[in-house]
This record gives sequence, structure tokens and C-alpha cells, in this order.
Amino acid sequence: MPTKELHVLSVEKSIKILETLAMTTEGIGLSDLSRRLGLNKSTVYRMLTTLKAYGYVDQEPTTGKYILGLKILELSSGLLERLDVRTVAHPYLKELAARSQEVAHMVVRDGNEAVYIDKVEGNRTIRMYSQIGRRVALHSTAVGKAILAFLPSEEVEKIITSTGLPRFTARTISTMAALQAELARVRECGYAVDDGENEEGIRCVGAPIFDYRGQVVAALSISGPSIHVTMERLPELAQLARHASEEISRRLGYKQ
Repeated sequence: MPTKELHVLSVEKSIKILETLAMTTEGIGLSDLSRRLGLNKSTVYRMLTTLKAYGYVDQEPTTGKYILGLKILELSSGLLERLDVRTVAHPYLKELAARSQEVAHMVVRDGNEAVYIDKVEGNRTIRMYSQIGRRVALHSTAVGKAILAFLPSEEVEKIITSTGLPRFTARTISTMAALQAELARVRECGYAVDDGENEEGIRCVGAPIFDYRGQVVAALSISGPSIHVTMERLPELAQLARHASEEISRRLGYKQ
């Protein structure tokens, strides 16, 4: 059985092969690739054979040179979609922050969590602890619930079975029945609320973003301290969030 160290070395060598192939459009022969990597031909050949079997490397039939396989494009498509969503959404986040004077966020789902991919500060002097790249739970955040509400029910059950419903504050939803009822409400009204469920004293309004396939691919929110994002302001902020999410979805090709 290979040791952990050998596993790491194998991964590093495979990554170097892919990175080297990515630098050429004409392909690289086995001998040349071995020389560039400083590895013996038999080692490189074995790795190329494995990468080729999984579609990450291909081989030109006439020259025998190795090139990147289409599987690489398949893997990158998800990232490209996320980056495209961010590009489309950013002007709307700036408008949300300006009009609400609060913080506008956007997240995408990554496995069982949501990840902030954009943030625009409002005009308030109070700053929230949030940053691009930060991960948050789905069940306790407005953006997370906006995403969960429009996933297939079996997918939601799979996520919650894996993560559970950990409490972050006294207000965090902690039972599946309560979560299902909340998600039904989100589907009905088109937005989600985090009333201090993820962080004490912070209230958020979130809305889903759909792509041209009608699939939820992201969510945005307006967030701030409860003293600013009051219950009385929720209808106004929810309308702003929904309008922005609908416009972004439309720009992504979504048709209701």
C-alpha cells in the first residue's frame, strides 16, 4: 500500500505534467516531457497513461504527442460560470449597497457550504466581518436558504444528512421540519431572511440567482446590524434584493 508521502509526490508530479502540457498548443512528446520535468520516461509514461484513461490527457494520433484532454475543460466550466456570474452581478451589488447603505454580498454553493465571491460595502461606518472566500453554512444564512429552497428536495436532504443542523445562535434552525417549512416560505415569497441565525445581531435578506437552465447558481444578500436592518425595513430591502436577483438571472439567460 503506497504511503501518504508517495501519494503526495504522485499528485505533485501529475500536476506538473498538466501544467507543462497547458503551456503548449502543439503537444509534447514523452521524451521531451520527461526532460522538462526531470523525471524518467517510465514514470512519466505511467502517469500519462492514467491521466489519459480519465480524460485529463489526450494523445495526437499522428504525432503521438500528448495534449490536455477535454476533461480539463469540463472541470473548468463550473469555475467559468461562477466568474461570469460575478462579472454580471457586480454592478447590481454596487447599486444594492448604495441604495440600502448596507453590505451587499454574493455567494455560490460549494458542496455543503456557501462561499462569498463578491462583497460591496455600504455607506455605514460599522463594518461586517465577512470576506471573499469565507465559507458559511447553508441552513443558517439568508443566501444559503435562498439556494437550498430551489434545490431538489433529495439534494437538500443529502446536504443536511451530511452536515447536520449545527446551532450558531439561539435562533438557528435546528430541525429538518423547521427547515423545510422555512424553505417552503422562501419559495413562496422569493427571498430568505437570516434573523440573527448565523451571527448574533446581524440580519440579512437573500434572494436566489438562476442561470439559463433554470438552476440556482448563486444568491445575493443585503446584510447589516439589526439596528439598521430593522424588521420594518425588511419589505423594502427584500424588494431591492429580489429585483437585483431577477435582473441578474435575466442577464444570465433565465426565463420564468
